[in-house]
Amino acid sequence: MIDITKIIKQELSEHEFCGNNFGETPAPSELSADEKKEIINKIKPLLTPETIVLAQVDPIVGDIEYNFNKAKKYIEWANELKVGAIAFPELFLFGYPVFDIIDRYPKLVEKNIEYLEKLAKFTGKTKVLIGFCEFNRFYIGKRYFNSVAVLSNKKIETIIRKTLLPVYSEFNDARYFQSAEFDSKERIVEIGKIRAGVVICEENWADKDFFDHPVYSFDPVDKIIKEQKPDIIINCSSSPTRAKKEQLLHNMLSFVSKKYETPICYVNQVGAVDNISFQGASRLYNAKGEIVARAESFIEQFFIVQPVPKNQQQEDINCIYPLPNGLEKTLNAQKAFSLDYEPDLERTYLTITSSIRDYFHKNGFKRAVLGVSGGLDSSVSCVLLSDALGAENVFAVSMPSSITSDESKSDAKELCDNLGVNFTQIPISNMFKAARGTFDEVFKKIETSWQDRFSASLTNDNIQARSRAMILWGISNEFPNTMPIATSDKSELYMGYATINGDMSGGFAPIADVTKTKLFALARWLNKNRLQRNAIPQAVLVKPPGAELAINPKTGKPLLAEEALMPYEFLDEVIWRLENLHQCKEEMLSETFLYEAKNNLTKETKILWLDKFFRRMQTALFKWSIMPPAPIIDARSINKVEYNQPITSKLKFY
Repeated sequence: MIDITKIIKQELSEHEFCGNNFGETPAPSELSADEKKEIINKIKPLLTPETIVLAQVDPIVGDIEYNFNKAKKYIEWANELKVGAIAFPELFLFGYPVFDIIDRYPKLVEKNIEYLEKLAKFTGKTKVLIGFCEFNRFYIGKRYFNSVAVLSNKKIETIIRKTLLPVYSEFNDARYFQSAEFDSKERIVEIGKIRAGVVICEENWADKDFFDHPVYSFDPVDKIIKEQKPDIIINCSSSPTRAKKEQLLHNMLSFVSKKYETPICYVNQVGAVDNISFQGASRLYNAKGEIVARAESFIEQFFIVQPVPKNQQQEDINCIYPLPNGLEKTLNAQKAFSLDYEPDLERTYLTITSSIRDYFHKNGFKRAVLGVSGGLDSSVSCVLLSDALGAENVFAVSMPSSITSDESKSDAKELCDNLGVNFTQIPISNMFKAARGTFDEVFKKIETSWQDRFSASLTNDNIQARSRAMILWGISNEFPNTMPIATSDKSELYMGYATINGDMSGGFAPIADVTKTKLFALARWLNKNRLQRNAIPQAVLVKPPGAELAINPKTGKPLLAEEALMPYEFLDEVIWRLENLHQCKEEMLSETFLYEAKNNLTKETKILWLDKFFRRMQTALFKWSIMPPAPIIDARSINKVEYNQPITSKLKFY
């Protein structure tokens, strides 16, 4: 096997992506004309008129010219190699997902059509399949079509319009696009001696024999294969990554290709758009349902696949890049809560770091500033930012109060020394005293009208958290291209155990969809797998989490998070059961939690904890709505791009 795609990968990539040694970023190199010619001469004899390039690329939504230039570069390589076809992801020219800018700025749709026509001028015999947004010129329906254009010989040969439009989880395609009438004849593209049937993303997800509860009554793949008998199916996709998604994707594509004895070629985008991340991992399945080629994950790639071997002696050019470590183990896993997060930790790391990198680069930011407390959340966030942006572009600020322990201060500094990020310590005692004095004056005046003041409040806690946020925002105001980071995790967001305009405040929230127990596992994984080992101090991994904002009157020590909430192992299983099994309180009471199997838990305490969870979750709804963008990690999420619950609601959690 010869890996010919790796030779030209960096020539085509616009970004610097982390390699397999986490924390190490290889620099891209430009090929000279002679080097390019040498590579082409070496590769061309291995290719056939049926060879297909999967253009696994990272578009920018709305930046039509940027996407055009990237596509042009890939097409020029494909033309030079004289491959049969090159396939781009869904809606590549416009960028996916489109969100509401497509309605607000229809000029962008005109622009993507204009650039599609320009792109056609650069094509030759190599067929180009590229996603774009098209106006609906018919009298009835939504204003746009989600389409794939087939380009060749300097013209637009045909246009294929998407029929199945998802409206679940993070998808909202039917909000913008019209479902197109389906004609299987229009889905066939000749590539050398083979006939390819083209589907667009969701159209491959409708098999009635694979899904227990199919979303659609119509299956485009079934229709194309039965009516047109193509040699291969090509799926132009923009499919986000999340926990368990690879398991579903692999098993579905394998099942369908085997069922119809028809190879499936799947091209997917990479990169991230706000909360949504794309893994790439484009691939080819043979007629037996076996995976015979797979591109890298989270990296742009000019990926060459050979659906039809040139001859039996032909050297195999199909490469199978490994998935992120651990994912292979999950392909046939059952749905059950587990504290064994190892199979998903590398994918989680790559999702978050690529999301940070894309969010910063695409929005014109370069540097991040965050508070480091010596605790788990800020420590993991600091490592992820350092790896994504480079240590020199991260400034970590320790902001101790009178409650902050010496251990927390030293742990924060040790972390930053290990990572090599910029570090300073700014005590907040003076800010706290000034704010407290002002508040005392204000509260006395208000008490003259309202006599129901709390005997104990969270004011002191919140002054500390918000003082720290003020410092971080001040730094971002004074230094260009600098964004403050919110370091709240998923477990604490569910419980409202995070401060608005405090630790929730920032321009990006890298770990907001990672539960606390998974965060501990990720921290240990980072210490073992990054190029710089053991960056997170051991003390951070063993200390009980706590915000160090208040004193527990029972112990006389800083209040721990689990004292205020409940054990995280129990809390995180409640979250998992709610999101994945949709269980109510009554159903959870009849289930045996992992925590119960290892600890003596009375029914009264279990009821108390479940009551606390659902009560606090209800009152935390407004906090979820103002969280900054955060990458979706779990199979299900409270991320506002996916889950919408009215803040003004009163649910009886029976």
